[in-house]
Amino acid sequence: MKSKKENQAPNFYDLWVVSQAAAKLTNHACAISARHLQDGVNRSIFNREVAYYARSIVRDVEQGKKTVAEGLVEIKKEQRSLLDQSIAIGRNGVGAVAGALQIATGAGICYASAGTLCLITGVPLMAHGANNIYEGGRNLMTGQSDTIGPVREGYHAMSSAVGYGEREANMAYGSVDIALSVYSLTRKVLTPDAWRLFRYIPVDYTRSYRAMTPTTLGVESLTDFQTIKQMHEETKK
Repeated sequence: MKSKKENQAPNFYDLWVVSQAAAKLTNHACAISARHLQDGVNRSIFNREVAYYARSIVRDVEQGKKTVAEGLVEIKKEQRSLLDQSIAIGRNGVGAVAGALQIATGAGICYASAGTLCLITGVPLMAHGANNIYEGGRNLMTGQSDTIGPVREGYHAMSSAVGYGEREANMAYGSVDIALSVYSLTRKVLTPDAWRLFRYIPVDYTRSYRAMTPTTLGVESLTDFQTIKQMHEETKK
């Protein structure tokens, strides 16, 4: 007796639908590899492997080894996996860039305040920045998403010492990160065209975010959004 799958032979339209989905998967892979793989050889190998995988699903549907629905589910699942990986790579990359900006901002605060604000905001900003660079860079190199840097480990240790867990420590780390980001965006800085005769006056200063380039402000905003999202996920644990 023939199996149910063998009795349900795909028609021309069914094969066209699966083939179109496979083509979209291949195009999706090409777009992702162009964004993340700089080496042409590795990019070609990646694109070819995804194309082979997509064609193998079409072939299985043609031969009755998979139903049309099963083939479409597998293609959709692979497409979602590629997208998730791309988002993770982008998030880690942005985190590393934001970390570098935090270090630069922290150093600028120490210099501009002649050291008076260094311990309060400058050093914490640089510490969080170095930790974000470490976590983002490590995640990019290993393909993971759960790297814990030394500063976050310090939060975990302090949280454990007072009877709380990693969830509370991560919430505290995120809260401080957001608070430092808000301060760095709203602090007063000299306008580019400010000049001094005897001393600077209030109109010579502006909020930091107004002096930022759109790219820098975009990176800072995206990083804050991701931090808030991670904190929201922590509340569900």
